[in-house]
Amino acid sequence: MAIAAGLTIELGEAAFWVWLSKKRKPTTGVEALAGAEGIVVTECRPTGRVRVAGEVWRATCPEGASAGDEVVVERVEGDLTLLVSRK
Repeated sequence: MAIAAGLTIELGEAAFWVWLSKKRKPTTGVEALAGAEGIVVTECRPTGRVRVAGEVWRATCPEGASAGDEVVVERVEGDLTLLVSRK
């Protein structure tokens, strides 16, 4: 009886941790860049470069941004180009 109770508790705990891990937002990779803040390195009118998470990325900013402006990543486009907007 004690073995069955222990097994039930272990299975419940494992199911909880699996559920919790699937609920969390990705913290690494390209998926984690959406919503991140960065700084424009070279003028984006409409394309240029931005520094996000310590790396320099190719970026598109439709509204335009000058070097030194703060931006927020809206999404990552197909060829690893960031679509950003001014903060």
